[in-house]
Amino acid sequence: MTRLSNPKNLKYTKIEMSRILKGALMLVMVLNTVTSIAQDTNDNRILVDEIIAKVDDYIVLRSELEFAYQGQLANGQYSKNLRCDLLRSIMSQKLMAAKAEIDSVVVSNAEVDNNLDQRIQMILQSYGGSVERLEQIYGKSLERIREELRGRIKEQLIVQRMQGHITKDVSVTPAEVQKFFRQIPKDSLPLISTEVIVSQLVKNVTVSEAQKQETIAKLNDLRSRAVKGEDFRALAKQYSEGPSANYGGDLGMVSRGSMVSAYEAAALEMVAGEITAPIETEYGFHIIQMIERRGNEYHTRHILISPTPSELDTERTKKFVDSIRTDILNEAYTFEKAASLHSNDKLTNTNGGYMNARDGSVKISTEELDPVVSLTLDTLQVGNISQPMTFRTDDGKDAIRILYFKEKIAPHVANLEADWTKIKGAALKEKQDKVMGKWFDEAKDDVFIRIDEKYDQCEILK
Repeated sequence: MTRLSNPKNLKYTKIEMSRILKGALMLVMVLNTVTSIAQDTNDNRILVDEIIAKVDDYIVLRSELEFAYQGQLANGQYSKNLRCDLLRSIMSQKLMAAKAEIDSVVVSNAEVDNNLDQRIQMILQSYGGSVERLEQIYGKSLERIREELRGRIKEQLIVQRMQGHITKDVSVTPAEVQKFFRQIPKDSLPLISTEVIVSQLVKNVTVSEAQKQETIAKLNDLRSRAVKGEDFRALAKQYSEGPSANYGGDLGMVSRGSMVSAYEAAALEMVAGEITAPIETEYGFHIIQMIERRGNEYHTRHILISPTPSELDTERTKKFVDSIRTDILNEAYTFEKAASLHSNDKLTNTNGGYMNARDGSVKISTEELDPVVSLTLDTLQVGNISQPMTFRTDDGKDAIRILYFKEKIAPHVANLEADWTKIKGAALKEKQDKVMGKWFDEAKDDVFIRIDEKYDQCEILK
């Protein structure tokens, strides 16, 4: 945890975390390729990478195209014009980024840094959390990797926002969905693998007052050491929890409204050099050091420590969740009602606790399931509720969870009745692609575009 914006932005499902990790690792791989050097037969040093296209100030590297191409091949998505199709897609993204500057579509530094911190954490997790191992493998400091990734992540977020702006009014009617489905040849209809419908109730472990006071005392000691002259950054690196510890607790310059209210309220009352007494937010307890304030922007460092629940705290919460399970089994209320009333999971407690697939449907392919959820379902019959289980939320909190195995859908050929959400999503995607294609044709004349002559056969600008 570093940026303290909307908690929803900091909470990811395992599937989303997997996608973030893949994207983060791909970015690091591209950065390595850009700077790599090879030896030719005459022992002359030559650059492996090259610029193959330019859209205003945005460049397309050969490595970007090759990584995209190899990724498609790995997924079995080969076609005769695959490279040209991918280059057209990449060029479209660069054009969106260039047009965003013209149309004043921006993302805040806080948004960029939030996303960057999450991706850095995903990269570190893939190396067992070892900064030293990551730096050794890539031959760069973590700060250098962070600096080089930042520009690419900012571009990605701008492209996402621009694409959302272009397609915001695109929708499909039921008649359009049916027409889209009828146009798919019957022998080309996809086979839908086994799906399940699962609901969860997650209750964060309530930490006792004694544990909170222990955390406050520890932070007061660290504050005293910093006030007496110890380096706040060194203390943050040693004691703070969350990604910002790697950067000495530095959260950078952010705008008013970027942090959770309790943190920001304390920060905005500070003067440069001041260190607060411990304050509490939903993430734990913090001491904050003010670095600089400029109008509605401010720059802080912090040390975050979350109280550790005792075994008694965990057992007390488990008994509470078990009592809820008993009430559901006794039909005092439904699982959906219980999840809405008691679950702390903000991604699911507003819809009866139901987990969602990538397409937004409550029907989740077993291939998408979190391994722990999958193993739990293997022990349950449809209609059963699991026993309370200890659980670590994606934002690092200790919790207790129960799962409701509502339904299992056998593999089948796609049809409108069972797979409406998926088919609607595909129809919408096709319509959005057409809108994006039209936008590209109209927008390409507004910016400078140059494409390496080796790719003339792609006819991207025609």
